[in-house]
Amino acid sequence: MKRLPVVVIIGRPNVGKSTLFNRVIREKRAVVDDQPGVTRDRLYSRADWSGREFHLVDTGGFIPDSQDLINRLVREQAEIAIDEADLVLFVTDARVGTTDLDEDIAKRLLKSNRPVIVVANKADNETSRLDASQFYRLGLGEPVDIAAISGYNMGDLLDVVVGKLPQTESSDEDTGTLNIAVVGRPNVGKSSLVNFLCGKERQIVTDIPGTTRDSIDTEIIFEGRKYTIIDTAGLRRKSKVKENIEFYTTLRTLRSVERSDVVIVMIEAAAGLLHQDIQVLEQVESFRKGTVIAVNKWDLIADKETNTARDFEARLRAKIPSYSYVPIVFMSALTGQRSVNTLKLCAEIDERQRVRITTPDLNRFLEDVVARQHPAAIRGKHIKFYYATQAGVKPPTFVLFCNQPKLLQRQYLRYIENQLRESFGFEGVPIRLKVKEKDKKQE
Repeated sequence: MKRLPVVVIIGRPNVGKSTLFNRVIREKRAVVDDQPGVTRDRLYSRADWSGREFHLVDTGGFIPDSQDLINRLVREQAEIAIDEADLVLFVTDARVGTTDLDEDIAKRLLKSNRPVIVVANKADNETSRLDASQFYRLGLGEPVDIAAISGYNMGDLLDVVVGKLPQTESSDEDTGTLNIAVVGRPNVGKSSLVNFLCGKERQIVTDIPGTTRDSIDTEIIFEGRKYTIIDTAGLRRKSKVKENIEFYTTLRTLRSVERSDVVIVMIEAAAGLLHQDIQVLEQVESFRKGTVIAVNKWDLIADKETNTARDFEARLRAKIPSYSYVPIVFMSALTGQRSVNTLKLCAEIDERQRVRITTPDLNRFLEDVVARQHPAAIRGKHIKFYYATQAGVKPPTFVLFCNQPKLLQRQYLRYIENQLRESFGFEGVPIRLKVKEKDKKQE
């Protein structure tokens, strides 16, 4: 697995950090306003440039000497973000020039020993671009002048960013160890499951949410195979990550998911599937990991005659139809009921996500599913498939070649994905489909 580097955006209030964040991730995720301090919490997202992926973190305005409670919390957030950063983007205002706050932040960054790029934002005219050179005095190297709001010089900035990112070693080779991350909102029983699987009290188990502040790895051997069980802090919705420690642990949890092979998403039987659980599932899905939903504390459901596992599963799946491929296990981490079955299921899912389908078998499959249900013609144009091939595993990645890839509807791709699962047994495994136009030179 590759550990994605973390790039953190910091700076004093109202220099355009959130505008830069939105520009890099190509979404309007962060709130942008002329009022200083609008960004109170840190936002984070995956970003990429020139084939390099990284986590991007947006922070609130860094106000080093303020005693105001909100400003103090924002400062602490930024400092924790710097501790987690592989690279810091220090955003300044080219129109205003260097300020005492900028110099104070620069001193803190120099002490952090983190790689830093000084970003002279709002350089949207020739004068402000010339003035950007004054940021040399901060002692953090050559500034890069940009205008995040218009996109000016963003390509050059991102070229510098990826050039400074640390080289990450891939551990995709098969070591024989299955890495399983146990995630979920706080207090659903993650540490209890790890304790049972390990056969000893490795984690502190209490009823207080947030006891596990960091991800903790435990190695076990089960039926001759090595497993690394990663117990993580409770994932919360991004909008609910308000405490400094909460953000820190959430980022660590996402990193744990990133380096796992299979993820167990735990929910609580009595509470059912909450919106926060769905948010956790979405975060896990973004990493394209094999997934199991574990309904914990099933032993505490009293009236199982009227509230059967089948009924519970039907209600759950009705809420998350796009996750129909994810198996559901009803268990009790406290008593151990079906806990071992969960471990076995993770091993099965890992085998499935490593499967390679031969090109002849894949093309026979494609011919059959298209014959059963042709894609709809769009604006009088008929879509014709030529062939398919498997480009990778973990997740299984398939490339479909056709004459009109841009016209292919999402629902038809979902149909092909469902048929792939049914034909080749990809339960619990995310599938990636890519559609390309056939090279006309091949015709």
